[in-house]
Amino acid sequence: MRRVLDVLISAAGLIALWALLVRMAELPPYMLPSPWRVAQVFWNDHATLWRNAKITAWESLAGFALGASAGIAAGLLLTISSLARRWLGPFLVLSQSVPTFALAPLIVLWLGFGPESKIVVAALGIYFVVASNFYDGLRRTDPGLLDLARVMGASPRRELWRLRIPAALPSLGSGLKVAAAYAPIAAAVGEWAGASQGLGYLMLYANARLKIDLMFAALLTLAVFGLAFHALVGWAARRMTSWAPEAA
Repeated sequence: MRRVLDVLISAAGLIALWALLVRMAELPPYMLPSPWRVAQVFWNDHATLWRNAKITAWESLAGFALGASAGIAAGLLLTISSLARRWLGPFLVLSQSVPTFALAPLIVLWLGFGPESKIVVAALGIYFVVASNFYDGLRRTDPGLLDLARVMGASPRRELWRLRIPAALPSLGSGLKVAAAYAPIAAAVGEWAGASQGLGYLMLYANARLKIDLMFAALLTLAVFGLAFHALVGWAARRMTSWAPEAA
């Protein structure tokens, strides 16, 4: 409850500063609409916003599931296989070296303007974050515990499942929280590259017609969804690692 109250107070402060800036600088609506104008858009065009928000939310959730699954699998593979570390490790770095927005037009060209391309764009951005955090957590298992397990005759498989993975869960949770905040942005980037629906498409549509208040409404909707999804994944991560000191 305290965190919710803090978020509401911060949001109220930002809205007050926004309204003050518009009033003091006398900015025209096509440059920076007032909070009141954006609130009117939420009221008058709520059906349009809701319809496009559902599309982006589905793309974000599907991309998150795909990217997180691939990242977890990659982290495990890098841990148990030296060959994977040799060949998959450089690809992991390469996947982050090339910006997602640079790959988005190619992915849309290959997979089309449907939701599949946006899901893949979101998954690519999420994959590196989850894989690198999980792999780092798996490598940082307490050496003393590993030595004790080997002295007691634990097999590498049992060592992985009983020691390494539980010890890496806090790092995995951190990666998933970052990925949850990034997923809606990546989905919107895919929509900017080519789409006929979604919040990213709606922002481009509004910007081209100088409907800046509608663009702000779509942007705020995307931000609210990102915050809510991040909070949900953060709650799940804390439950998953309730035994860890970091969870407190």
